[in-house]
Amino acid sequence: MRIKKIVLFEGRKIRRHWDERKEKWYFSVVDVISILSESENPAVYWRVLKKRLIDEGSSETVTKCNGLKMEAADGKKRLTDVADTQTMFRIIQSIPSPNAEPFKLWLARVGYERVEEVEDPEKAIQRAMATYLKKGYSKEWVDLRLKSIEIRKDLTNEWNERDVKTSKEFAILTDDITFAWAGIKTRDYKKLKDLKRENLRDNMTNLELVLNMLAEASTTEISKKEKPKNFPQNRKVARKGGEVAGVARKQLEKRLGQSILSKNNYLKNPQGKKYIS
Repeated sequence: MRIKKIVLFEGRKIRRHWDERKEKWYFSVVDVISILSESENPAVYWRVLKKRLIDEGSSETVTKCNGLKMEAADGKKRLTDVADTQTMFRIIQSIPSPNAEPFKLWLARVGYERVEEVEDPEKAIQRAMATYLKKGYSKEWVDLRLKSIEIRKDLTNEWNERDVKTSKEFAILTDDITFAWAGIKTRDYKKLKDLKRENLRDNMTNLELVLNMLAEASTTEISKKEKPKNFPQNRKVARKGGEVAGVARKQLEKRLGQSILSKNNYLKNPQGKKYIS
């Protein structure tokens, strides 16, 4: 399923497209250029900018801007270049306009903070806590979420030791764990909570977080004991770890008489609370 929407930027429209398979938003390049450059002909501006990027050795940025049919002002579908968030930021960096400066300053600040966090990981934890609290999460939930990040880091370190390298492999193993404990795949879990790019763990209740932590911690410990030597063996270990939490989930659901998996998320909460527990 493909979702096409228009997002407003200071009263101006930017066409965008959600690719469910890749789980990415794609934005119309000419729409963004029209706003930031204030060019009378953004299509021509983009053609010139593309040539400049290629001449500067940034041809990869241009090749990542694929054509997609989007609705034009006259209501007809026309092919237009689109870019994901990362590529869009790279294009914005190349636009010499005062309107683009706030984005450039923000990117510079984020980059600087990332360097700081590499040198002192504690700063990343402090910033994460401050961000969650600003969004309205409770202190108790934030403490739990930060612990889940620590457990996840231990697991990814263990996977690195077992020669799991690519992001695709990490995603498959994560999906195996989720299915083993929750009974549904990660993508379906996000659908249940009506999420797109939002982080699934950021929208879990306390119980969901605890069970997910148990699944990942169990996978780490089983992996250390069994020492899987290839990817198929890592998948077996991931399922074993997830099954530990799966047994706990089923037992608790039997006692409670209801599912642990919640449709609630931080953005949409039927109780109207700012934070769901």
